[in-house]
Amino acid sequence: MLLLLALPVLHLWWVWNRRGRRVTLPFDSPRDAMARGRGWFVRGLLLLGESLPALLLAVAVLLLAQPQDRAAPKLKRALTNIQFCVDVSGSMSAKFGSGNRYDAAMRAINDFLDYRTGDSFGLTFFGNNFLHWVPLTSDPSAFRCAAPFMGPENSPPGFGGTAIGRAVLACRDVLVSRSEGDRMIILITDGDSPDIMNGADLEIAKKLKRDGIVLFAVNIQESEARGELVNIARLSGGEVFNPGDTQALKGVFERIDKMSKAKLEQGTSETVDWFEPFSIAGLAILALYALVQLGLRHTPW
Repeated sequence: MLLLLALPVLHLWWVWNRRGRRVTLPFDSPRDAMARGRGWFVRGLLLLGESLPALLLAVAVLLLAQPQDRAAPKLKRALTNIQFCVDVSGSMSAKFGSGNRYDAAMRAINDFLDYRTGDSFGLTFFGNNFLHWVPLTSDPSAFRCAAPFMGPENSPPGFGGTAIGRAVLACRDVLVSRSEGDRMIILITDGDSPDIMNGADLEIAKKLKRDGIVLFAVNIQESEARGELVNIARLSGGEVFNPGDTQALKGVFERIDKMSKAKLEQGTSETVDWFEPFSIAGLAILALYALVQLGLRHTPW
């Protein structure tokens, strides 16, 4: 596109070197004006006025060439990959607030999504087995549609018990597949799990710690969480919470958000369009040319 700048250059050369026709009007041609004794000042004004269209064409060519500049780097929110691990065993149908434990957990998760905009979320349901229901995604709408389709009353065979260790390791496998961003598991359960006993809790905690995964556990039952679950959470850098009602459950997720505040990182410099100076110059030339038309005469030949 910049090769087209030859056109305004040729036009300027023609304006400043052409020999105007001899006419009776005094200022129709710069050379006529000079010949009539008007001098270089008037001739220069006329030539400048006739040069403005060529300058305007040059600005148009520069805009068509799409000038670009490097924008200053901006701070951006660092990504956190959060895998929810929700118990759907039969005991999750026990009453909790106005509904059951499962309903309260899903409502709290949906509220949590509202103040974690920009993160990626995945959802795994588990009992004796596990099912990755929603893959890691930054679109939270999939979570809002998940609750009616999966629960204690709808869970497939083999989900009646509670296998926390198996489910946590399955969530770990999902998170380690993501190379970008921090990693977090939020476990919601109301049961005890034999597969994290007899030292298995320490082995799981080591794996989570090694892979940079923090586990927060929400124990949604009347009794306190067992020590094995506490070990996994705290050794990974997380915590265990024991909410007694729906309001306390909501407060748990608010506390998790505060404990794992999103980080800000320096973004890379991006290429952006740089039209502003050329647009201003074009408008200025156009306005000046309009004023010239009111006071200086020129011939189109």
